[in-house]
Amino acid sequence: MYQGFVLDSEKQLETLKKYCKQVTIDLDKGLDLPERSDLLTSGTGDKSGATRSRVAEPLGPSVLTAIKHKVTYREKATVDEELPVARTVQHKTELVLREIMGTVRAGKALDAPRVQEAVTSMTDSVVRNPDAMMLLAKLKAKGGHALDRAFGVSIYMLTFGRFLQLPREQLDLLGVLGLLQDVGMTGVPEEVVTKKDPLSKVELMVCRSHIAHSVAILKGTPGLPPEMPELAERHHERYNGSGYPKGLKSEEIGLFGSIAGLVDCFDAMTHPRPYAEVYSPSNALNHLYNSRNVLFDGPLVEQFVQCIGIFPVGALVELNSGEVGIVIAQNLVRRLLPRVMVVLDAKGNPLRPQRILDLANEPKAAPGVPYRIKRTLEQGSVPIDPAEFFL
Repeated sequence: MYQGFVLDSEKQLETLKKYCKQVTIDLDKGLDLPERSDLLTSGTGDKSGATRSRVAEPLGPSVLTAIKHKVTYREKATVDEELPVARTVQHKTELVLREIMGTVRAGKALDAPRVQEAVTSMTDSVVRNPDAMMLLAKLKAKGGHALDRAFGVSIYMLTFGRFLQLPREQLDLLGVLGLLQDVGMTGVPEEVVTKKDPLSKVELMVCRSHIAHSVAILKGTPGLPPEMPELAERHHERYNGSGYPKGLKSEEIGLFGSIAGLVDCFDAMTHPRPYAEVYSPSNALNHLYNSRNVLFDGPLVEQFVQCIGIFPVGALVELNSGEVGIVIAQNLVRRLLPRVMVVLDAKGNPLRPQRILDLANEPKAAPGVPYRIKRTLEQGSVPIDPAEFFL
């Protein structure tokens, strides 16, 4: 989907309209509407026949240049072996998160050692095999919006840091940042957080004040890494300077601030929100990809797409057989062929027991026709709760 395809018939156009809300036309591959083509080729001196649609130019060197030392991580467990361990770690982390929320609301200091202990366990699991924690982060039982978001963002940041081959101590730092960067949301009124209609200017200012709340809480917590408040302050900054609170640009945001902002945005788009629709993982990645060198550092976005994969762990997918499944493990060599647990048959009926397909092994949907993923599905688009199969 990132390379695009040629659209050359009305039938294809009608099919496309059923599944997609907007398209990007690449004028390097073909002209736009005929009347526009005439304008572009008449008297402009542009013999190529079109104004080119191009990726925004980078504002400076990529934040990836800040990575000076890389560590090679190898999977030490299969996803099946790691899943029970990851489930225990998840429950432990959720208890810590509940304590954090209660402590902050009571106006007390956070228990930094407890937070770091939980993150160490999460990092250990992600280092052994990231797919297990990613699966639980995507499919975890609903423990409250703030809890779910903190856990999911932390796991995504750990997984992305591992993919970027950051040293172990930096992984732990990313994990703590993911858990705590939005802790200030506890100071935003619930009616603002859950409002379905667009926020007023005053409400928007109140919502954005969570950054200052987070910084104050983290500064008042002894035992946290000293850079934590400053890093948490940056996850709503944007590459072109359009973010807040300081309007930082490009490398001013730094590697960790850029990772935090990118991951936070992806998790928000794929998480149920009262004020916006839920994106499928592939649509969210496509949105981020189109925002490279505008909202986010371009090379960092491209690495994130590679890390998450076109069919991310935990994604609901429709197969070419009409069956519906859940991606349970990546195939790092053949990204289009992950392991899938089939949970609904072609008529939408639950399968008992479920079937596991490793698409890399070319299982057949029909004689001579191997299984393939047709598309990803938005959460809630089919009548199943994926969490029941893993939690």
